[in-house]
Amino acid sequence: MSYPAANSLRRTLLRRLAAPLSLLALMSGLIAYWLAWQYTQHVVDRSLADLATAISRQIQIAGPEARVTVPPLAQAMFSDPVEHLVYRISTGDAEIAGDPTLPLRGDNVQRMHYAYVFETVYHGVTVRVAQVRVPQPIGNPIVVEVGQPVRRRFRIAAEFLVAIMIPLLLLLLAGWAIVWRVVNQQLNPLTHLADSLNRQTHTSLEPVDETYVPVEIRPLTGALNALLGRLKTALEAQRKFIADAAHQLRTPLTAVKLHAEQAAIAREPQQVSTAVRELRAAADRAVRLSNQLLSLARAEPGEQAARFANVDVAALAFETGAEWVPRALANHVDLGFQRLDAPENDRPLIVRGNPVLLHEVIANLLDNALKYLPPARLDGGRITVTVSQVTDGGAPAAEIVVEDNGRGVPPAQQADLFKRFFRGDGQSQSGVDSGAGLGLAIVHDIMALHHGSVRYEDAAEGGARFIVTVPLAGSQIPSGVPPSSVGAKKTAHQAPVDI
Repeated sequence: MSYPAANSLRRTLLRRLAAPLSLLALMSGLIAYWLAWQYTQHVVDRSLADLATAISRQIQIAGPEARVTVPPLAQAMFSDPVEHLVYRISTGDAEIAGDPTLPLRGDNVQRMHYAYVFETVYHGVTVRVAQVRVPQPIGNPIVVEVGQPVRRRFRIAAEFLVAIMIPLLLLLLAGWAIVWRVVNQQLNPLTHLADSLNRQTHTSLEPVDETYVPVEIRPLTGALNALLGRLKTALEAQRKFIADAAHQLRTPLTAVKLHAEQAAIAREPQQVSTAVRELRAAADRAVRLSNQLLSLARAEPGEQAARFANVDVAALAFETGAEWVPRALANHVDLGFQRLDAPENDRPLIVRGNPVLLHEVIANLLDNALKYLPPARLDGGRITVTVSQVTDGGAPAAEIVVEDNGRGVPPAQQADLFKRFFRGDGQSQSGVDSGAGLGLAIVHDIMALHHGSVRYEDAAEGGARFIVTVPLAGSQIPSGVPPSSVGAKKTAHQAPVDI
């Protein structure tokens, strides 16, 4: 299976920063060349115009002797072959000096002080010409022209461009170096972050130090620290759970081993039968404990959320209670069910949850109530399962109450009721093994998974009263009935219906 190549943030940043920087340098070079060309045009045109004006002033100074004195002077002015200058002095009818083939007219005529500048073709070459006319008292004016090939201007512009581009290229290289350094410096916190995470172990999981982390990266480090905190809490809870489970399983397994050894060495059938019964009871305790541990593991957040469905908790409570009728009858306990919010007792109370886990909640509460009914009350013991709709924090919720008429829970132990492996005095009041102390812890964790709650109250008759609240899947309040009136229906009583 092939995987796409990983993108490098460093290369991406360098590419996306260096490319615009290079493009900017190129655009700067083009603008510099255009400015150099414009500047060269202006300077050269001004130079040609100044030369033509200088000759025209010499003509004005010479006066009638201009035809004699000006040609040698002009010849001296344009004797430098490097400049590739060409000139012409004429009256239109007669030539005074210079090249008579230099045209007197051209294109792109511009005025510059006393001269006119235009382009024309001279011997097949494009030249730029500056022309000045000197009026004469008699006859046509004397026309002075000074020209230079345009290619000379390109050469000057190229030299000017090279002079500009060399520093620009050096600045571009310096800019690339700065971009490289800045990108590496800004990515260093990510490298330090990765090193910090690589140093973490399953036993440490310490939060990442955010002292030198940039503000833009702190949301990421904050999320990582929150994740590390959750992982640390989960691992600590898992280690504690495994240690406690191992400690709790050791006792029933040791009992199983002991009774098995007694059965193996017993010689009398009665001794064998007694050892086998004890072995079976110890095995039952181990099975019950393992089932409770499994239920507790199922109640871990995230494990069952994907299996949530719409559940009618009223029907579920009735069906679960019906499963416990045989045991209640065996213990001479009156197990009843009632609805307080619906006279017809058939309106569903729909919640979003896992039906198996919600069944476990009611079953554990019933098991707890049956265990702790005192022997003196076995003939008059009573357990009532009540289901009603209430408002919890302004939202409609289903409330399940499991109430018995036993001795209740001492105030000193009520704060620890829902802790794992807490068993109060360690023995049920009926003399039956009180178990591992996981039932109420399972109820608490399942309610947390369902965004509900469980709490304990002393019953009116002195027994225990466990109240479970689960949010409804949707508003179950009838139209026109305010929430306060629905909550008030909890005070109404119906005769318990025996299951």
